Amino acid sequence: MYIRRELENELQILFKEYPVITLTGPRQSGKTTTIRNIFPEIKYASLENPNQRDIAKLDPIKFLGNGEEPMIIDEIQRVPELVSYIQGIVDDANRPGMFIISGSQQFELTRTISQSLAGRTAIMRLLPFTIDEAYTKKEDVSADQMMLHGFFPRIFTFNQNPTKFYANYIETYIRRDLNEFITIKDLNLFQKFLSLCAGRVGQIFVASTLANEVGVSVKTIQSWLSVLEASYIIFTLRPYHTNINKRLIKAPKIYFYDVGLATYLQGITTTQQLSVSPNRGNLFENMVVTEIKKYILNKGIIESLCFFRDSHHNEVDILTNNILDFNAIEIKSSETFSSEMFKGLNYLRKILPSKTNKTFLCYDGTLEGNFKEHQMVNYRNIYSEMNRLSFISTPNVGTE
Repeated sequence: MYIRRELENELQILFKEYPVITLTGPRQSGKTTTIRNIFPEIKYASLENPNQRDIAKLDPIKFLGNGEEPMIIDEIQRVPELVSYIQGIVDDANRPGMFIISGSQQFELTRTISQSLAGRTAIMRLLPFTIDEAYTKKEDVSADQMMLHGFFPRIFTFNQNPTKFYANYIETYIRRDLNEFITIKDLNLFQKFLSLCAGRVGQIFVASTLANEVGVSVKTIQSWLSVLEASYIIFTLRPYHTNINKRLIKAPKIYFYDVGLATYLQGITTTQQLSVSPNRGNLFENMVVTEIKKYILNKGIIESLCFFRDSHHNEVDILTNNILDFNAIEIKSSETFSSEMFKGLNYLRKILPSKTNKTFLCYDGTLEGNFKEHQMVNYRNIYSEMNRLSFISTPNVGTE
């Protein structure tokens, strides 16, 4: 059963405006299923298929058909030289809706696109399911169940055991994707690093600390982090920069693109274990942050997420920075409301009153509405709440 994705409308609009649409994202996030369901009439080719890959390499013009009819090309990074031929075809035709290309390697694909298709393609990123895509509003599913299962489509469409799914996902990632980026002499050390990252979701990433724990150099840790970012395992949020007379934290915070993977890597396999885990709050934060990130990516918005933290540990989890001002979101895993939860938001309004627009408390409680100058929202509604905020909405046109 196909579950409709939130970014479908944006993809259809962009296909009418650009000659090429590029869809990227983690493996198993549903890219192929999505584009084939949105555009069922368009010719499809996957470069994972050895025969089609050979044809594309040996006779790219025949493979592409001179752009005479629209075409979907999956896993384009397998034959990156095709992009140059696509450039020539779309320049000659000068019309929208010619190619839809997809791939799972963020940096390699983006670099290839930037070199050849700048200004000719709109780039969209598809992450695993949002909460609304995975669950209906009526389903009685707890936050712990969501964090344990994660949001990869295959877990839902095939009713797979999440622990087995993530075990296989990591095994496939290390054996296949990882080897395409770098050569790692000791995979056990890398797996240790990956697990340590999972234990630090929502926390400041300090490369030197991890280097000491893993037993490798700081340069190696930084290289490994880049690999995890390139393959859509981890993303980072940078701190908010301002000229206020406070020393702000400069290091980024790390999050996993899928909270279920982070939960699995922490060795948590049941909701009972998760409910008593000291990292439950951080995993809950990871789930909410990725929900916000999914909204931004699904709408084709220029990403502007960051966090605030100063040297006195005054902190707000998310700022949606819009140049002139920002909206602030504090995330708490508690089901019980307390005015103490607004401490960071109150501090932010005090020191940056002219820049602070709307402020939200996103938590696991059911009480929603206004509290003084703040808004309270249940985490299941944070995606739809983003519709009320102002964002700079301009598609990425392959110029990264």
